Amino acid sequence: MSVWKKQIGGKHYLRYKIQPSNFVVENKLLYPEGCVIKYILRHQDKGGKEDLEKAKHFIDMIIERDYRDEKKKEETWLEGYKKWKAGK
Repeated sequence: MSVWKKQIGGKHYLRYKIQPSNFVVENKLLYPEGCVIKYILRHQDKGGKEDLEKAKHFIDMIIERDYRDEKKKEETWLEGYKKWKAGK
């Protein structure tokens, strides 16, 4: 039997046509992206709201990893207001 057709410890992934781990490997995704997929898929069958919170946490990790520099470029409302006021 293929490793992708069995599951150790539960059956919550076996109902899918492709297991999340197989999808992640085939698409060469990084660990955090793989975890997002895993937790979103299984929340109804295993971890409930906590799995969705875990998925959100990994999404936040991805945003910080990939878009950290964009955060630095964003101007806060107060900074914009001060610039506007100084220009008057």
